[in-house]
Amino acid sequence: MDDRMRQLVIEDLHRARHGYGLADDFTGEGSEISPACGDTVTVRVGPDGFTWQGSGCTVSMAAASALGATTVHDFELLVDGYLASVAPDGEPVTGDLEAFAGIGRFPLRARCATLAWRAARTALA
Repeated sequence: MDDRMRQLVIEDLHRARHGYGLADDFTGEGSEISPACGDTVTVRVGPDGFTWQGSGCTVSMAAASALGATTVHDFELLVDGYLASVAPDGEPVTGDLEAFAGIGRFPLRARCATLAWRAARTALA
């Protein structure tokens, strides 16, 4: 994915805010904060999948939106690959998540891109 397409996908996910708003019916919750930039996110997992609420940069909110569009089953299949993909030399995963591949070239962005996904792991634990 070229840089322009990557930017468009991230901006689209940021605007879409899939899964935004914490569900009342949930089985687990996880929260993460980035001390470096102040981005925060809380993720809940329930019968309808993931919901989230947070504030932060475009990258962290777009990654949370991508999580909100993911089923729990798909999350379990994708999470390790996604977290590895954000490394500077990471191999892209499929779909919109490809936009985050290699974002670890910018260390703060890597933290932002994984914030919601790490919170989701906590919610499932």
